Order: sequence, then structure tokens, then C-alpha cells
Amino acid sequence: MILDKRLDLTGKMMEHRKHTIDRRVGRTKTALHRALISLILERGYDSITVEEICQTANVGRSTFYLHYTGKDDLKQSGLDTLRRQLADSAARAVQVGGPREGFGFSLAMFEHARDHIDLYRALAGSRGGTVALGTIRQILSDLVREELAAKPDKNSPDPIPRDLVVHYVVGAFMAVLTWWLDGGAKLPPQRIEAMFRRLSSEGVTATRS
Repeated sequence: MILDKRLDLTGKMMEHRKHTIDRRVGRTKTALHRALISLILERGYDSITVEEICQTANVGRSTFYLHYTGKDDLKQSGLDTLRRQLADSAARAVQVGGPREGFGFSLAMFEHARDHIDLYRALAGSRGGTVALGTIRQILSDLVREELAAKPDKNSPDPIPRDLVVHYVVGAFMAVLTWWLDGGAKLPPQRIEAMFRRLSSEGVTATRS
């Protein structure tokens, strides 16, 4: 009986403990991210301290430093999560036949911005937010570059440099995103994404017809 109990402790009970710890860590990280967002919305990013983040999240400093090296690391973690979400969205688009009229990340990005509209507005007004938006631009650039590499245009007699295409597409996307958010994101994400896809695939001339 003792042996059976030890086997259970090193098997099912250990697995249960791991899941419990994972959930606890997940809750802690979620609380810290929410605290950071609420503080950014309250007074901007630059003046926020780790101590204030911990107090808002009701998390000890020692626990904070188990997971992050500082507030920049916490912010970057949130951006890394966004990167994975957008990459997954682009991959799903390819699996169902590819983003024939646009880029696979676009709808997920519009939905994320709609769900966090106040945060995006707050980021745009702070130095730390400028860095965050620059990182988002880099994430989108990487995704566009990957999609272009997967579908090279070998038939064009005068191909446009890929880096120029990347800058054009990402710049256009950020312009559409900014216009949409500044207007209160009144159009649903699916509608604004369709507009972006039309602009990116047909150009300005086609919209005048």
C-alpha cells in the first residue's frame, strides 16, 4: 500500500500539482499585465514603477522578479503574446486556402486593437508606448515578409523590392488602424479589415470606380 501511494504521489498527484502551479502562475501574470495596462491608462507608461505594478496587482515584488526583470520585460511579454496570436491567425489563414485578398494577421490585429482601444490610445501618447508601437510594427513587418516569401512573384518583369513592399503594406495597415481607432472603432473589425484588404490588393484607383 505504501508503494502504491508513492507511485500515486509521483504520478497523478505530481501532475495535478503541476497544473495547479501553472494556473497560479497564469493568474499572477494576468494580474500583472492588467495592472500595467490600468496604470498606463491612468497616467502613461514612463513614470510607472515596478512597486506600483505589484501594489495594483496585489503581487509581491519577489514574485514579480521570478517572472520578469522589470516593467519593460513585462510589456515585452505582452507583445510576445500578441506576436504569437497574429502568427497563429496568419497560419490558420494559410491552412484554409491562404489570404488571397490580404494578409492573414490583419483581422486578428484589428480585433485585438478594438478589444484594447484605450490601451492603444494611451501607448500612442507616451515614450514607452512609442517603443511598444514600434515593436508592433516590427511584428507586422516580420509576418508580411514571411507571407511574401511564401508566395514570391516570379512572373513580374519589373519586381518591386520586397523590403519596399513590406514597408508599404505595414505603413498602410498602421494608417488604417490609426484612422479607425481615432474614430472610435465604430466599424466592426471585419468591415475595416475588408477595406484594408481592398486597398492593399486593388489600390486607390479601384476604390474610385
